[in-house]
Amino acid sequence: MKQVEKLNIRRSLELFEEAKTLVPGGVLGARKPSDFIEGEYPIFLQSGKGCRLIDVDGNEFIDFLCGYGPIILGYREEEVDEAVIRQIRDKGFCFTLTQPYQNQLAKKIKEHVPCSEMSIFLKTGSDATTASIRIARAYTNRLKVMRCGYHGWHDWCVEMKGGIPPKLYEDVYEFHYNHLDQLEELMKQHGDQTAAIIMTPFGHPLHQKMEEPKPGFLEGVREIANRYGAVLIFDEVRTCFRLAMGGAQQRYGVTPDLAVLGKGMANGYAISVVTGKKEVMMAAAQKLFISSTFFPNSDSYVAALKTIEILERDNVLNSIWEKGNRFLKKIEAIIKKYDVGAELSGVAPMFFITFKRDESGSHKAKRDDLYTQLIRRKIFFTPHHHGYICYRHTDQDLDIAANAIDEALAYVNEKQKGGS
Repeated sequence: MKQVEKLNIRRSLELFEEAKTLVPGGVLGARKPSDFIEGEYPIFLQSGKGCRLIDVDGNEFIDFLCGYGPIILGYREEEVDEAVIRQIRDKGFCFTLTQPYQNQLAKKIKEHVPCSEMSIFLKTGSDATTASIRIARAYTNRLKVMRCGYHGWHDWCVEMKGGIPPKLYEDVYEFHYNHLDQLEELMKQHGDQTAAIIMTPFGHPLHQKMEEPKPGFLEGVREIANRYGAVLIFDEVRTCFRLAMGGAQQRYGVTPDLAVLGKGMANGYAISVVTGKKEVMMAAAQKLFISSTFFPNSDSYVAALKTIEILERDNVLNSIWEKGNRFLKKIEAIIKKYDVGAELSGVAPMFFITFKRDESGSHKAKRDDLYTQLIRRKIFFTPHHHGYICYRHTDQDLDIAANAIDEALAYVNEKQKGGS
């Protein structure tokens, strides 16, 4: 087996020990070391440019996490950053009242997103999914929610229930992607009390293979929502301005009542959106309160307008699909070379390498070996989350990554067969 030396991450580890005295757990959420491979991955980053990252120990990586999705163009994209710098320097961005960029961005979203008639701007995906549920409940005067997918960290939807009274999520029921029968059964029981069906229209479940919709699945969900008078919400935080300018609803031709957007629309600046049909959205003006000191801050609006301008002007998503398709074909060919149970799922802009699950749990060891070998080769994926292609990935970057995947799977294959 071709051995590659473990990275020097001494400074990262020192900072982590210090962080544990200052921040609970050192770092929180999906950035904690246990969500990667402890002792192998850096914990603190220093900088990024294009599709490359440099950690605090000076290791440089080709990155496929893209900040967990917001980086659609590349790190430190000069046009976007300069537009924001000009706004901060020449006009300011945090005021008591709203600047006109709100209207400009709402119009731009309306141009691209099929369900969009009106929009509300917030900061995070969790803000927006929670606001969408509040809107749906206010509009329908109903309580229950059917959910499919990851929708953030708020009380009604977070997987880890610590600190949350059961009464705050007891009216939320889960169904699985591409299992229309599960939703049908739930709605037979609760349909007349259901305010919303919220789902990721492209399947990206936590730690699992990705799925495109089976024929008739999204159409079936739409029909069920119509039949029971529930608001259909597509959580497009990851997919809008990435799978297509109008998101998965545009790609698959099924229009929800509301959609939640975020991540790729501002190339890393903090903004999210609830957008949808006027009749439903107006509940936000008439029946409920949504507000934050920082929701109207225009730095992220300006970043979003400039990012969308670049996406339109340079046909960015076409480029990502073309490069990504070539890359995935290479990965598919590499996976076929090695009988280790590796599986590739997803589509060109967002994809995942996983392993077939077995009762012995050997798939976990193979997974950790693969991603350990990749990070040692300076290719930044994570074993527990899918990867992304951004505009600044070059064909050369992707060839380097494909070669690293080949070497890493060869290592897994030889180790499985008892090599050394």
